[in-house]
Amino acid sequence: MKRVGVVVGSPESMPEKKIAPYEEALRFVGLEPVRIRPGGPIPHFDGLLLTGGTDLNPALYNQPKGEHTQTPDPPRDEMECVLLDDALAYGVPVFAICRGLQMFNVRLGGTLHQHIEGHQKAGVNDAHEVEAVAETRLAEIVGAGSHKVNSRHHQAVDRIGDGLVVSARSEDGTVEGLELPGHRFAVAVQWHPEDRIQSSECDLRLFQAFAATLNA
Repeated sequence: MKRVGVVVGSPESMPEKKIAPYEEALRFVGLEPVRIRPGGPIPHFDGLLLTGGTDLNPALYNQPKGEHTQTPDPPRDEMECVLLDDALAYGVPVFAICRGLQMFNVRLGGTLHQHIEGHQKAGVNDAHEVEAVAETRLAEIVGAGSHKVNSRHHQAVDRIGDGLVVSARSEDGTVEGLELPGHRFAVAVQWHPEDRIQSSECDLRLFQAFAATLNA
């Protein structure tokens, strides 16, 4: 069984109830999750899953901390930077979710809007529309056009990182998907597919595609 490194924050910032959906989604498609925490050992893994969590340190994209930005978690940021750099350099499949998409963008030279109103309150079942852009890897996986997804975030992509392609946007223009062409699997979404893997065909297909890449 292929192993997926699941990047998580401290127990205080990311308790068990927040980690469990990612691990359950991976197991649902036949993958074995292995947790990676700052300061702990780095286990062997075949794929990398960047998860949600607290805001990135704005220093990573050369901005001062905004009024609404959460207290940074530098050990997690530093660890994720190294893991993502290595994964992209060595062709390890990467699936990035929510905060993970933001790290993906920032690590490739992009920036973030540190606060946007109206995005941070959506729950597991509060779906909204995103448009998957035709001829992208995301569209290949879930189908081009409109899909219902559940986002809950108060930050969003501003300047797009070098080499990245926008693969989905919400109705208000917010970037909801990014990908890196030419990589085995480097797909990022702003929403939380792990929450609805058993009720949303779109979200299930994302995890299935990730698993298929690892098992190819």
